[in-house]
Amino acid sequence: MWLKRILSVMLLPALLPCVTAAGAQAPGTPAPDQIPTTVEMAVQRVSEHVYYVEGLPGAATDNEGFVSNAGFIVTGAGVVVFDALGTPVLGERLLEKIRNVTDQPVVRVIVSHYHADHIYGLQVFEALDAEILAPASAEDYLVSDSARERLEERQFTLDPWVNENTRLVYPDRYLDEGTRFQLGDVEFIVTMIGAAHSEGDLTLYVAPDRVLFSGDVIFEGRVPFVGDSNTKHWLKVLERMEKEKLVALVPGHGGVASNPGEAVALTRRYLAYLRESMAAAVEEFMPFDEAYAAVDWSEFAELPAFAEANRRNAYQVYLSLEAEMLGK
Repeated sequence: MWLKRILSVMLLPALLPCVTAAGAQAPGTPAPDQIPTTVEMAVQRVSEHVYYVEGLPGAATDNEGFVSNAGFIVTGAGVVVFDALGTPVLGERLLEKIRNVTDQPVVRVIVSHYHADHIYGLQVFEALDAEILAPASAEDYLVSDSARERLEERQFTLDPWVNENTRLVYPDRYLDEGTRFQLGDVEFIVTMIGAAHSEGDLTLYVAPDRVLFSGDVIFEGRVPFVGDSNTKHWLKVLERMEKEKLVALVPGHGGVASNPGEAVALTRRYLAYLRESMAAAVEEFMPFDEAYAAVDWSEFAELPAFAEANRRNAYQVYLSLEAEMLGK
């Protein structure tokens, strides 16, 4: 917390262009050195309290960085935001969309995981004094070379929407276990997934609406990006989620799953197939290139993002299974 406040003071000049004379964030108004985003962002209502915006299909730096989803829940006693999108300008646009729905203050932001496409909009909500909650693993990420290098990369590949004024935002609270809280007439349940899609993932369940925000633990109708995730644990989480009777599921990417069971099942089948296919190769000491070429990928080959992600996913799983076999 103290480090976050020190950094905020040090970086205050960079924030001033985004603040009104009264000290409040001016929603939808970019700083003078920022170019407004040109992407369309439509708000979709999921249930009585729940809304979300859907990122466009593409790689991480396509669509001016608008490739992930974010949601918000209107409670009668304030707004809870889930994830903050991949650039400060997108965060501004999201805030503008929230203001079109309600004039209630944004009081809390729940971050599903600390990947760039979900967090660079956080500084917009920090300027509103919204409380930011994130998985405990974010603490290590924020001081890592990976975080610094990723930001430098996005300042190049997403310039001018990510620029020298874009910075990493430290949460107010790190969560290492699940929690429940009530706001207005809405009960929220935060579940810590642990190392799954990232070093630390969480989900947010909006109890009266029976809607789950899954972050990147589940992808709707597309191949997930595995990264350095713990696929063994991820599979266990997905198997448990298949048993839940949800009304709707809002994933980190793609459209709302009106049939959550199908969305969970697709991601589970894909990860299970990756592990099964690569496990056979590891057990036989087969080189990766040979193993990959021998697998029948036809069940998933037509899914969005297969061409971009599948080979890398398979290689990561191959390496992780080698490590599991060696007991690392």
